[in-house]
Amino acid sequence: MKLATLKNGARDGRLVVVSKDLTRATDAASVAPTLQAALDDWEHMAPRLQLLAEQVELGSVPTFRFHEHECESPLPRAYQWADGSAYINHVELVRKARGAEVPESFYDDPLMYQGGSDAFLGPRDAIPLGDVAWGCDMEGEVAVITDDVPMGVSEADAASHIKLVMLCNDVSLRGLIPGELAKGFGFFQSKPPSAFTPVAVTPDELGEAWKDNVIHLPLHVDYNGQPFGRAEAGVDATFSLARLVAHAAKTRPLTAGTVIGSGTVSNKDADGGAGKPVAEGGLGYSCIAEIRMIETIADGAPKTPFMKPGDTVRMEMLDKAGHSIFGAIEQTVEAVS
Repeated sequence: MKLATLKNGARDGRLVVVSKDLTRATDAASVAPTLQAALDDWEHMAPRLQLLAEQVELGSVPTFRFHEHECESPLPRAYQWADGSAYINHVELVRKARGAEVPESFYDDPLMYQGGSDAFLGPRDAIPLGDVAWGCDMEGEVAVITDDVPMGVSEADAASHIKLVMLCNDVSLRGLIPGELAKGFGFFQSKPPSAFTPVAVTPDELGEAWKDNVIHLPLHVDYNGQPFGRAEAGVDATFSLARLVAHAAKTRPLTAGTVIGSGTVSNKDADGGAGKPVAEGGLGYSCIAEIRMIETIADGAPKTPFMKPGDTVRMEMLDKAGHSIFGAIEQTVEAVS
């Protein structure tokens, strides 16, 4: 099934069940008023929501036109947002960009940080930017939402706690990251609010594309109307999303409504190199930092600037038939003072 949260003036929005083709929706208030309420009792709520989803497809319940621009992120705020490092190629590139080596442990022990989850951006909300010098960058990712996860869960058991899947734009302020990390206490100001796709889907909606707790489809990233990234989410994933959930729960339980991100989807080139731009026949990139690193390697300095007010980014994933699965994140950078 496919679920979305519509803006209604309340903090947590209004839960709706969306048709498979993303054209129609029905109100889910008879089951749960919000997605968080559904996740709090998922065992009992999910079958009722699934029945609504089937009724939407049959046309046996009242529906209305679904508009992606009316959506919040599926969870407008969450109890927890933790972002991991499934794609080590990305970690290698961005660390090289700031002259840092990748520790060997990163290849068998996921990197993870805890981000701000109290005010996610909607999928069509502007990206607020206070200073261009902060180095605003997009990061295209896959994310999952869990139910209650027990402390110490195994990777195999963690898979059963993944209830919904969506895409994420994990906005980063690259200019602030080195100074923050130098303090030895992690990200904070360099990680402003993230945005998620209009729709979150149960893993079964992905069919054969959901394999080994990874989506095996390309992530489409367009920047200022041009193809920027087509990285394959099922390729070069060092860790599965279930592994990241288990990592997050190693020393503490996770509350229902926890969001876990894959980290930036990133591929190596066919020859094992860093990858080429889409315009040169490559799969491109899911963030600007990667192309800047590749430009530095090739030319001694980056030439692609970070995002500035007026720049736009669009992120979407299509099924094998070319239909949008989650709807699209489409955001414009906006100057704020």
